[in-house]
Amino acid sequence: MPFFGRIIAYDSDGEIGTIAPEGGGTPLPFRKSDLETGMRAPRIDQRFGYETSEINGGGKRAVFLFPQPVDGDRQREQAIAQRG
Repeated sequence: MPFFGRIIAYDSDGEIGTIAPEGGGTPLPFRKSDLETGMRAPRIDQRFGYETSEINGGGKRAVFLFPQPVDGDRQREQAIAQRG
């Protein structure tokens, strides 16, 4: 079952970031390699779906991140598609 959240931090040099779950809770770390294949660096406040995985020490991290449009993004994409 995927979870959803927004990127709150991303370090392009270290290729690591943090995502805040939409439902609340502790922000989760992720690596660029956890992003959907071929994806560029994420933007702050960009919405993603993700899965979780346990890390050493019993914590969790976000894995298999994939971008999720928000309502405003969908409307913009639809308007662009209609214009051709």
